[in-house]
Amino acid sequence: MHRRTLLAAAALALPAASVLAQPTWPQRPMRLIVPAPPGSSLDLIARLLGDKLKDRWGQSVVVENKPGAGGLLGMDVAAKAPPDGHVLALGFNGPIAFAPFMYARLPYDPARDLVPVVMTTSQPNVLAVHAALPVKTVREFVAWARERGGRMNYASLGKGSSSHLSMELLLAEAGIQGTHVPFNGSPPSAMSVAQGETDATMMVAPALLPHVRAGRVRLLAVTSRQRLDGLHDVPTMAETGYPAIEALAWNGFFTAAGTPAGVIQRLNADVNAVLQDAAVRAALAQQGLTPVGGSAEAFRAQVAADTQRWGALIRRIGLKLES
Repeated sequence: MHRRTLLAAAALALPAASVLAQPTWPQRPMRLIVPAPPGSSLDLIARLLGDKLKDRWGQSVVVENKPGAGGLLGMDVAAKAPPDGHVLALGFNGPIAFAPFMYARLPYDPARDLVPVVMTTSQPNVLAVHAALPVKTVREFVAWARERGGRMNYASLGKGSSSHLSMELLLAEAGIQGTHVPFNGSPPSAMSVAQGETDATMMVAPALLPHVRAGRVRLLAVTSRQRLDGLHDVPTMAETGYPAIEALAWNGFFTAAGTPAGVIQRLNADVNAVLQDAAVRAALAQQGLTPVGGSAEAFRAQVAADTQRWGALIRRIGLKLES
């Protein structure tokens, strides 16, 4: 009887021993790739979350800015990393949902080589103009641009970005023309409008707000269904007569395909926990960013839906780029 009891106890201990025998994660410092320059909204999000995640993981979190090629360079680093969850990239619409339709050749396949982990934030783009322009509403902007007969120019965060495509959607809906002036990220794009080098832009709010407060940039409308909490005076595009112009610029963590499911679950749970932190939510809200979170499956579904929707627009306008 004593022998059987010992054997039973040993058998019960096997699952626990098996769990303990598995290698812990993370085993070394985490790399967080940001496919955008310092000072961008992506950079802000990465550093804010990384500072909290390092405490949960017991490892340092090294934020690496790798801008260029519309986000392709940074995402390629994550796509080619070992599939162990130690390298994450803070991806966004452009190099994930838009790129397959714009480039004849990509250095990675977003659907095959990368795994969505969790959406971190989403935010609408904001139609903004240089403050010296004689326009205060979207309709006035459209009329002004039409009078200029194609001489209006607009800044974007880069070719094929959500910023670029959102403005192209407005041009198509309003029947106006404009010259695209792409920049490498949000800070230089916002600065170009503030200095009057470009007339307008459609981009996320964080990099614009300092220029708005300084009186150099005017916000005309947001591309979300509802007004933003921090920008109550700025109407939606639907309120201004353009309901078809609805666009959210999302971002979230991706890691290399083949990463163990358990690691994906741990990453998802930890990021969700940090996104519930009151200080984190307040810091994001101050920048016009809405924390999202949710399951990896929900993020995967959002990526798929955006890929289908924006792919149709890209085909319609015939946008082709070289990587």
